[in-house]
Amino acid sequence: MSALRRARSPAPPEAASGPPIRALPSSGRAALRKADKHRVRKLAGGAQCAPVWLFDLDNTLHDCSRGIFGAIDTAMSRAVADTLGLEKAAADEIRHRYWKRYGATVIGMVRHHGARAGDFLERSHNFEIAPLVHSERGLARKLACLPGRKILLTNAPLRYAREVLNTLGILHCFDGLWAIDHMTLQGRMRPKPSAALMRQVLARLGVPARRVILVEDTLRNLRGARQVGMRTVHVFHPGTPFSALYSGRGLYVDARINAIGHLLVGRCGLRIPRSPDHE
Repeated sequence: MSALRRARSPAPPEAASGPPIRALPSSGRAALRKADKHRVRKLAGGAQCAPVWLFDLDNTLHDCSRGIFGAIDTAMSRAVADTLGLEKAAADEIRHRYWKRYGATVIGMVRHHGARAGDFLERSHNFEIAPLVHSERGLARKLACLPGRKILLTNAPLRYAREVLNTLGILHCFDGLWAIDHMTLQGRMRPKPSAALMRQVLARLGVPARRVILVEDTLRNLRGARQVGMRTVHVFHPGTPFSALYSGRGLYVDARINAIGHLLVGRCGLRIPRSPDHE
């Protein structure tokens, strides 16, 4: 790797516990019907070019609308209010403005108020996580049945992400965890939807862009992935913040689903782009 590439590359993602997933487990293969196998191979582009799946966390792998988002809202508002000495209403206005502008409140707090990112992220996710986590049934089995590597790519902090995955029982399904802790490029935090981040993710993965599929509930993050040539799956969830601002399916969305299991049973109809790779 050249010195220039080392200088521009973000910190590597955190390794997940357990052995890396190299291929579809034999138990998973036996569980799939022949027709389902065909659909999975078609979705993934065939066994000779197994994809790399980039999964978002909140409202993608688990349902945040049943408790997590409320807890994050409360903790985030409290962290902003305590840091800036504001009342709740003023803190909420700032929090929403920074989330819409930067994709993460912490960026605005660091850039405009000199907050320490690590301290702010810890305070804004300081609540009991496990009782609030809910997901579709059989999630670990469904993820195991998807051929190819799985990487978590989330704007959430690493400690929170690991605890959610542990609670869901799917930490072992992932080859790596790429959290906001790893998204500092050239001295600045650049979380999703940053196209610069997406290009650096591709550089780290070392695979053509068309083999990488981002599965995500936030449309602007999918747009950033498409800008660098990745394929995209939109997990539609009405509990996603500001979801009412978006409607329809943009040209940058290959497929739209409302459950991870739909990736296996052929309900997503993912189109494989024929255009050259975006390197």
